[in-house]
Amino acid sequence: MGALGTAAMARMDEQLPWFRALSAEDRSWVGLVAQAGIAAFVEWFQHAGENRPTPSIEFFGTAPRELKRSISLQQTVDVVRVVVEVVEARTHELAAPGGEDQLQQAMLRYTRDVAFAAAQVYAREAEARGSWDARLEALIVDALVRGEVDDGLHSWAAALGWTSSPVVVIAGNAPDDDPRAVIDGLREKGRRIGMDLLAGVQADRLIVIVGGASNANDAAKQVVSRFGVGPIVIGPEVPDLHAAARSARAALAGLKASCGWPDAPRPVHAEDLLAERALDGDADARQQLIENVYLPLAGTPLLDTLATYLEQGTSLEATARLLFVHPNTVRYRLKKITELTGYQPTEGRSAFTLQVGLILGRLSENAETWRSLT
Repeated sequence: MGALGTAAMARMDEQLPWFRALSAEDRSWVGLVAQAGIAAFVEWFQHAGENRPTPSIEFFGTAPRELKRSISLQQTVDVVRVVVEVVEARTHELAAPGGEDQLQQAMLRYTRDVAFAAAQVYAREAEARGSWDARLEALIVDALVRGEVDDGLHSWAAALGWTSSPVVVIAGNAPDDDPRAVIDGLREKGRRIGMDLLAGVQADRLIVIVGGASNANDAAKQVVSRFGVGPIVIGPEVPDLHAAARSARAALAGLKASCGWPDAPRPVHAEDLLAERALDGDADARQQLIENVYLPLAGTPLLDTLATYLEQGTSLEATARLLFVHPNTVRYRLKKITELTGYQPTEGRSAFTLQVGLILGRLSENAETWRSLT
């Protein structure tokens, strides 16, 4: 047995490049497993005829748990194949006279069961790893939804192999399928398209965190079919997972407020739902509208022009008459408003968003005045 183990190690060193690349400790463990396998075969072969038991695969327990993470199932099969080749090459030395065929048949049966045993070992490891990964994934999604982002989040993500940026969070209704199957399907989709995907089902919501997409629309396009019926909201793109809580907060606020815009596209960006989110009480959306709409126009004629234009039902002529300016002046100011805010007053949805931003700005300014007086 010692000679066979030594020969097997020499053959592995000669034929398997990955074996040569292992650390001395791991090579030693592989050698012990190979020798234990040979010893187990000898023990099993001693029982002849019908009383021969099912081959024991306990020798796999010789290796530490860490070795199973260093060596893949394919590499384990390589080890078994090399050991079999070494034993078969010396069958004429090992078998009793006339017993070569019996020994070879026994080797075939034994190695078949060993191959199945190796697959079972790795399957159990994969199941255990999968359960652990699922718990980590749920913790990450829950932490981002709650906004509880700390260094532990990056440690959890690193354990799952997360390396991608930028990041975008997508929220929608969960399908009626089993939540575990939905998440497994999303994870497999991520592997196929080369993007990191984390997902979680919380009550009737499906939340997907996508990393490595070229843009938010590309990310949504890959996962939109996995959601249930109803709106799908794309949060803003953020640089990394640490900032993904902001994207998640916007996506979930947009999903909650999406009923205010029944004809919204599917998917829709959370930025396009700022007005609905603000009316629904989203503090982030209110602040963003004040900063994007009111503050750039405050203290300029553009603010009065916008207010008058909206109050007059977007009538250019009526606005010009009330402001005592030429209609072309109004046109010029409306164009400047679009350049400063990104919203076009002559377009329905943009006009609505500008109106809400204008009101929020006035309320904010009035609140500041009251605070200074008291």
